Amino acid sequence: MPRFVVHEHWASRHHFDFRLEMDGVLRSWAVPKGPPLVPGVKRLAVEVEDHPLEYADFEGTIPEGEYGAGKVEIWDRGDYWLKTKTPKEIRFELKGKKLNGDFTLIFMKEERGRKQWLLFKRKKDYL
Repeated sequence: MPRFVVHEHWASRHHFDFRLEMDGVLRSWAVPKGPPLVPGVKRLAVEVEDHPLEYADFEGTIPEGEYGAGKVEIWDRGDYWLKTKTPKEIRFELKGKKLNGDFTLIFMKEERGRKQWLLFKRKKDYL
């Protein structure tokens, strides 16, 4: 089963890095306000570069002068089940310590070379 990880990252701006194991890498989104814990709350998720799978276990401090400098901690992790994946929508179920249930990423727009998505928790799908 593929994994997910959420890193809390104190870089130039505090944010959360939401990562899904997909196609041999960790697909990654920066989520400024953190992943939603309750259904219906929508959060901006800005797509960033993919990370190697080994990064799922990283915790520590990225040194000053390097990209993303600052403290990084694992906020949550677990397994996920991919339900659907299209270029504009990714639906999945998370099984973590803090994040559990059905979630969706919906592509909104690309601005200044950054793909912006909405991340939200769905009410349980019974289909």
